[in-house]
Amino acid sequence: MDKNTKAFVLSARSLRALEGVDERLVRVVKRAIELTSVDFMVVEGVRTREQCRINYGKGRTATECLAKGIPASYARPGLARVTWLNNPYASKHVTGLAVDLLPAPYDWKNLANFDAVAKAMFAAAKELGIAIRSGADWDADGKPRERGETDSPHFELA
Repeated sequence: MDKNTKAFVLSARSLRALEGVDERLVRVVKRAIELTSVDFMVVEGVRTREQCRINYGKGRTATECLAKGIPASYARPGLARVTWLNNPYASKHVTGLAVDLLPAPYDWKNLANFDAVAKAMFAAAKELGIAIRSGADWDADGKPRERGETDSPHFELA
């Protein structure tokens, strides 16, 4: 960031979303907002079991939900899937080890802005000596969004 450019700060909403998240990841996010070239918000930190059920139901039938112990009422087969976890409750969000970040302007398809946030997150993590992983590069080979690595908002402790 240029020295004449004002650093971004986390909003009150973002700070609330970080409540319960592992303090190491909170430190990375707070440092990343100071380093980033694009503003971002914390969309989700700790995920409730209720949210896990809602997420799992998206893109699945009642039968698929029931097979995983999710009530059939959560099935939303007409929606796009948002989780590929075999266990609906296995997300690192449940234990506060993951966050989802959305860059501004808020456009889920602006991959350049997601990449800018990832750059700041990895720079912050390196500076702080904290290992993280991105949902856009699950295999950590430096090639984002290959072979189904599509979770660009997601960052977790490695």
